[in-house]
Amino acid sequence: MLKRICFCLLIFVSLASTAQEVSSYEIEKDYPVFLDQIKQELTYPMAWGNSPLKDFSIWRKTARATVLEAMLTPPPVASEYDMEVVSIEHRSGYEARKIRFNLSAYSRVPAYLLVPEGEGPFPAVVLLHDHGAHFSIGKEKMIRPFGVDSLVLSDADKWVHQCYDDQYVGDYLASKGYVVISIDALFWGERGRKEGVRYESQQALACSFEMLGRSWSGFISYEDMYTTDFLASLEEVDAGRIGCMGFSMGAYRSWMLSALSDKIKAGAAVCWLTTTEYQLSPDYGRGKGDSNYANVLPGLRRYLDYPHIASIACPKAMLFFNGRKDKLFPVPAVEDAYAQLHRVWKSQSADDKLITRLWDLPHFCSKEMQEEILAFFNKQLAN
Repeated sequence: MLKRICFCLLIFVSLASTAQEVSSYEIEKDYPVFLDQIKQELTYPMAWGNSPLKDFSIWRKTARATVLEAMLTPPPVASEYDMEVVSIEHRSGYEARKIRFNLSAYSRVPAYLLVPEGEGPFPAVVLLHDHGAHFSIGKEKMIRPFGVDSLVLSDADKWVHQCYDDQYVGDYLASKGYVVISIDALFWGERGRKEGVRYESQQALACSFEMLGRSWSGFISYEDMYTTDFLASLEEVDAGRIGCMGFSMGAYRSWMLSALSDKIKAGAAVCWLTTTEYQLSPDYGRGKGDSNYANVLPGLRRYLDYPHIASIACPKAMLFFNGRKDKLFPVPAVEDAYAQLHRVWKSQSADDKLITRLWDLPHFCSKEMQEEILAFFNKQLAN
């Protein structure tokens, strides 16, 4: 009897050992265990240089159409903007206006519009706010708010201290002669969640969009394009001299907008550019979490990676900055992406229009960066 019990125990131990040897899971650190196999299958056949299309203008048009297809159904265009000025504050050298206008047939949105003193029309910049997992404000991250609760102003001042070196980018540019506009992206600020800020609700919102045959990320980019169209319609604006700029998710929005809108003549992007190879990497990756729903388009990796999409902006003037100490976008990823951009601009004899630089900074948009961005816009848009 004892021998039989021992024999059974040996069989049980042997089976348990075998079960441990055969993996009982297929997810590790929130990645599929076959991640590397999938990445090897990403050949990016639509990228310039990979595509069979050899005429750059034809490639650019086709690649843009591919991105728009991945953005899914756009919001319907408003029949009229019907802009109203809600309030005005006079600042040193420019006027700050709180306005409302019909951004689409779905949404009438608040915005801040800064207009310089003097005779227009002026060059203009669309400012695109960051993500930051900070949703209580949006446009107020870029333009100093007025006529708001003291808590909103305090929130904005603290955010600008943390991310923008105590300088509101919009006010800085307006004081130098630019019309500036900034709106809240859907889910931020005055376009936020009725029940209050909740980080996890990004996933629920993105899921709702996809169940409706839409993309939340694509929706944001469409609205950035519509904002640019609205800005170009204003009498104070020279529609032939419009740029865009953003930090972090705003940088993603900026190079996306530059790639998708012909109304944008120059774009500046601070601290958001990588490649899928690095973004989805156990060593370097920061591609996990609800926040990435704001910049992921369904199925697009079958055709194009991030630098390939940004390259649709070529041969426009573009500026890309990143920090060497940026933990979200490590140096090898950024250098890889920058190299891909330069290959495209060089192929079009336009490399002199592409500025890329790594700063000895973390994930941050310093005053020195903003000063160089102003110089970039002055060269590309001011005359």
